[in-house]
Amino acid sequence: MGLVYGISHDRAILDRMIGFCDAVLSERNDLAPSPVGHHVLWTGGIDPAWPNDVTTQPVGTGGEQGDPVGHLGNCARLILQTPAIWHTPVTIGDPHGYGATYLDRARKFVTEADAAIDRHILARLPDVSQGNRQYFAAGSPYKGGQPAPWNQQMMFDYGFENLAIAHQILGDDPQRVARYDLLVQSSVYWFFSQARKYTDPAGKTAYDWGYAPSLKGEEDSDHGSLDCAGLYRAYLTGRYGISPAMMAPLANTFVDVMIKGPRHYAGRVDGTDGAGNSAPTTYVRGGWLLLTEFRPDAYQRMMNADFLGGNTTAIDQFSRALMVKSRRGEQQGAAG
Repeated sequence: MGLVYGISHDRAILDRMIGFCDAVLSERNDLAPSPVGHHVLWTGGIDPAWPNDVTTQPVGTGGEQGDPVGHLGNCARLILQTPAIWHTPVTIGDPHGYGATYLDRARKFVTEADAAIDRHILARLPDVSQGNRQYFAAGSPYKGGQPAPWNQQMMFDYGFENLAIAHQILGDDPQRVARYDLLVQSSVYWFFSQARKYTDPAGKTAYDWGYAPSLKGEEDSDHGSLDCAGLYRAYLTGRYGISPAMMAPLANTFVDVMIKGPRHYAGRVDGTDGAGNSAPTTYVRGGWLLLTEFRPDAYQRMMNADFLGGNTTAIDQFSRALMVKSRRGEQQGAAG
């Protein structure tokens, strides 16, 4: 919804997104009454978090905590980048008391997203004491002391980067802006410093990387798609020094290495196959679709793979296809 609103500026889509974000916030563990919320987490407290499985003990959390924070921050950013609606009452009303106007709602989402970061994410989850790189805290029941997998760093980064932009527009907390930006910068540059460059079969530079910084290769297609989507999000902000030249090898990896034939895509970024998340697919996962911006020669091949019938039931693929198509039109218009 955020991608499509960014293209269309259709307020009905933004209103629908706000409704979902209202629901996300209302179900935060410290805000939702039992049995939805108020669970004691692995930290020993009723933290502002969104635990996945409350039937296990201890109740764990991981990189997925970045996604709800990112959704709140993304929605707030989109509102703040549309000042014409700031003082207009939100069309869907204010059922949770989060703010009657669009600006009020954006401020509420930012405040509560910051609270989740301050009181759970940066308080207990990623240990960023090693050059601002994301390791899970030693006491975490999930991968304690280990570097966060790339896809989970992208979840955390999703929250940090959207909130940095939101706070910059609000002009209310420059120190927080700098802190969030530094964390994203360290994460994405860690990725690019770890990814192994090599010359692919088409004579272009490609990357090979692993599921986490501690692994040097054989990232699977599923998590690789999430990695690329996160890097592309950071690239689009224009804040972190990520150039098209840095992104292009990701596109080359998919086009030259992972495309094995019509509707046949390798299960791993090195072109090999496995099982589960590493199994080959007959479709292009959404994160890989975004990379057509850096391989325009492959645009038709990648789009036709999933949209031969003119439609899809996968909302992530559809919204990302619209995003790629929109940016392609803008770039061709600028060139011509």
